Amino acid sequence: MPLMPGAEPYRHDGGDIGVLLCHGFTGTPQSMRPWGEYLAGRGLSVSAPLLPGHGTRWQDMQVTGWQDWYAEVDREFRALSGRCERVFVFGMSMGGALTLRLAAQHGAAVSGIALVNPSVKADSHQLKAVPVLRHFVPSVPGIASDIAKEGSVEVGYDRTPLHAVHSLSRFWNLVRRDLPQVTQPLLLLRSRVDHVVHPSNSALVLSRVSSTDVTETVLERSYHVATLDHDAETIFEQSYAFVGRLTGTGPAAGDDESNEKEDAARG
Repeated sequence: MPLMPGAEPYRHDGGDIGVLLCHGFTGTPQSMRPWGEYLAGRGLSVSAPLLPGHGTRWQDMQVTGWQDWYAEVDREFRALSGRCERVFVFGMSMGGALTLRLAAQHGAAVSGIALVNPSVKADSHQLKAVPVLRHFVPSVPGIASDIAKEGSVEVGYDRTPLHAVHSLSRFWNLVRRDLPQVTQPLLLLRSRVDHVVHPSNSALVLSRVSSTDVTETVLERSYHVATLDHDAETIFEQSYAFVGRLTGTGPAAGDDESNEKEDAARG
């Protein structure tokens, strides 16, 4: 099947620091591309893969599951690790769950993680019916484009396939179980208003991970797909500073402009 316009994977070969970007459930790399281009423009190597079953038609997602989605990001992580000295993993929504799984599985090989409105649990009691309902109702209305910014649109399915939802719910169980194994530095950015993923998901993550270097930012003007919303620049800037602080590169390490401001402040 042909790809939806804008759904193509995004890759950029930059320096020795790499970032893997994981998109969300029924979404595509289009939601992560501005983030990826921002990081690439600052010299980082970037990979934003298209998850299996995504980016074509929702029926194609019916025959995929969490093992397929995770295998794809795992392959991309290993590829980045093969050509970069340090690799970070950033994810939004279900991409946040994939990020947490990679962190738990790969340990110190993941230098740090950034999560935007991560999804790690069911927020609706209706999902309890999915194991049975999926055999009678193939799909329900989609969740794409929960964005406050006028004119900003997410490329994703307008239907949500229930077989895939069932697989996602099983994946959530694994991710939550292994949260204590996540020890990497963590940057978590969550929208105050999110119509897709309840903020309690972020609270659960923060309460169970073993990370000691944790930063939480509340995004005041964005909905779920915050990387395409009003607070996108905040996400991009904070994540780049996060990488810089942990690697001793970039503005967090003290570029000329930062040093000038510090000198001025000292008088």
